[in-house]
Amino acid sequence: MLLLLLIACLDPDAPIAADDTESFVFEVPKGSTASGLAPALQEAGLLPSGLLPPDLQWKLFLRQRDASCLKAGSFEVSRQLSLNELIDALCGAPLADDVAFTVVEGWRIREIDAALTAAGLIQAGEYATLARSKKVDAPFTIESPTLEGYLYPETYMVSPGRFTAKAFIERQLGTFQERFLGKHEQGFGERSLHDVVVMGSMLEREEPKPAERPLVAGILWKRIDNGWQLGVDATSRYTLDDWNDRKAFLKKLRDPGDEYNTRIHKGLPPTAIGNPSTESLEAAISPVPSEFWYYLHDAEQNLHPARNADEHEANRRKYNVY
Repeated sequence: MLLLLLIACLDPDAPIAADDTESFVFEVPKGSTASGLAPALQEAGLLPSGLLPPDLQWKLFLRQRDASCLKAGSFEVSRQLSLNELIDALCGAPLADDVAFTVVEGWRIREIDAALTAAGLIQAGEYATLARSKKVDAPFTIESPTLEGYLYPETYMVSPGRFTAKAFIERQLGTFQERFLGKHEQGFGERSLHDVVVMGSMLEREEPKPAERPLVAGILWKRIDNGWQLGVDATSRYTLDDWNDRKAFLKKLRDPGDEYNTRIHKGLPPTAIGNPSTESLEAAISPVPSEFWYYLHDAEQNLHPARNADEHEANRRKYNVY
């Protein structure tokens, strides 16, 4: 009789704390039982206070509510929930066990693939194959023969158990559209999106300081518009397995058959040479006009532009750049 009276005094539909709307994550450890959660629930403030001790109220509540559906994992809850709503939450789908994965600004498809492989998220080559073949659902038209340049660099929260290379690439393309393309619905004047992305990828590699990229963009666009070779050595590094392999790089510079060799071939390279940041993309569409045609960087990565070949050679000697 006393037990029935105690149960009757318990309202399982009353909010635990009606005014406390702040959500937080509650962890149900593996192997937990509903009754065994009482101390953790009490500590988290998820049990009602009253005439009866909170843990006793929980045990009485479990006599009238089946909690065998309880799952291990992390759950979003609040103290505004009732006991019935709390059980419903703890029996629902747990929050994804997400981890952070960072795509570094300037990384090529191959570097992203290698990092995903090292993180245990894909089999080697899986991401690269999709990105190079464009066998994904893109939210906008991509003129480039591959997705290089459009795979937005960012720190993404990913779920290892549900990760797929295709979904991740589509997420990167969606982020590119949100962070850059969607802000320029009017287009890019005489430049195509492909042109802008390729230029942005070169600026990412050519100029370490974002504030200087619009000036470098002005020099490079001026070279293209006047039929000059770009002379951007970073493009010849693009197809190397190791970006910093100097011996292989010097061989590329002497290869007239290398379509990425902008010392020999005029115009932009066939694709972007990496995946640029927003700063580089914005610099590509906002070039600063100047009297300069050349530039180099000293050992501290400071930019030194020049108006002509003689000034450029003088800068080479002055800063020992060859």
